[in-house]
Amino acid sequence: MRVQRAEIADVLLLEPRVFEDARGFNFESYNRRALREEAGIDAQFVQDNRSGSLRGVLRGLHYQVGRPQGKLVCALRGEIYDVAVDLRRSSPTFGKWAGFRLSEANRLMAWIPAGFAHGFLALSDAEVFYRLTDFWAPESERTILWSDKRLGIAWPLEGEPIVSARDARGVPFEQAELYP
Repeated sequence: MRVQRAEIADVLLLEPRVFEDARGFNFESYNRRALREEAGIDAQFVQDNRSGSLRGVLRGLHYQVGRPQGKLVCALRGEIYDVAVDLRRSSPTFGKWAGFRLSEANRLMAWIPAGFAHGFLALSDAEVFYRLTDFWAPESERTILWSDKRLGIAWPLEGEPIVSARDARGVPFEQAELYP
């Protein structure tokens, strides 16, 4: 696995070793030992989620207070622009964001540690798979407005995105519940 550090502390982009031949391809999408030894991630995943989105759908920016989740994210089909926002007040990158393209073609995975908000924009019809380090807790769920000017996320938009009512009601970063 090749490990690339994002512009933000602790956010990683992971590129698996892919074996291809005339029949197709094969690669390890998850190996706990390799994650620990090569990327320094020793996470215990407790839940897997899959999400399907039409082109132009924007989901996020989501996080949980009290029960923060680390996420290992990849696109099984199509392409997304994936974003992580550092919500850790004690971090030197507090309030900063990192974005990257994850796709079926590039097979990259993003590691977003606990303490971050997460969202993505479907650049095509897409299916996203992510592993979580804590269970979904609806009472802990929070949403920061995807278009918050303070964050200034450079979403690669073509017109207005399709967002859920919940995401449209996200709070500005300045009003968000944050981590220590």
